[in-house]
Amino acid sequence: MRAEVSKLSIPVIRPAQGRDIDSAAQLVVRLKRLNSEFDPMFTVRDDCLETAKQYLQEAIADQSGVVLVAEVKGKIVGLVKADLKDRRFYEPKTAGAIVDFYILPEHRRRKLGENLIQTTIEKLKQKGAQIVTAEFPSQNVIATNFYEKNGFRRLVCIYAAKSSEE
Repeated sequence: MRAEVSKLSIPVIRPAQGRDIDSAAQLVVRLKRLNSEFDPMFTVRDDCLETAKQYLQEAIADQSGVVLVAEVKGKIVGLVKADLKDRRFYEPKTAGAIVDFYILPEHRRRKLGENLIQTTIEKLKQKGAQIVTAEFPSQNVIATNFYEKNGFRRLVCIYAAKSSEE
């Protein structure tokens, strides 16, 4: 019986489905709120949850990218969304871009993040990606350390300025 209980707590990584949208959207909102802590240019809009649901619904239906969830005992505890991008002027020509990645804090530091990233890379490779990038706020040192530990390196810098005062 004890082995059964511990087996149930092993995360299952799988493609996101329509039934996952409500739970997965909550994780997207948590990620966006976390991003807002790093810079005010990431201020979360009031309609973030509704937008996240539509965003995930479109991404799951599109199937050109990758949307994976990590599930423990029927609960969605992690999410990754990645897109394919055309690198028009560069070789390799096709890249996978991890644009959203979040794991509930109580499920971190247990290799789930590494497994989720590796599964995402494999899925992107199957879709033609020859390199994989990750996008996150530049001041997120935890994300920087995580990705570097998993074989990523800095590639581009993006700077931002408001175009007008509000």
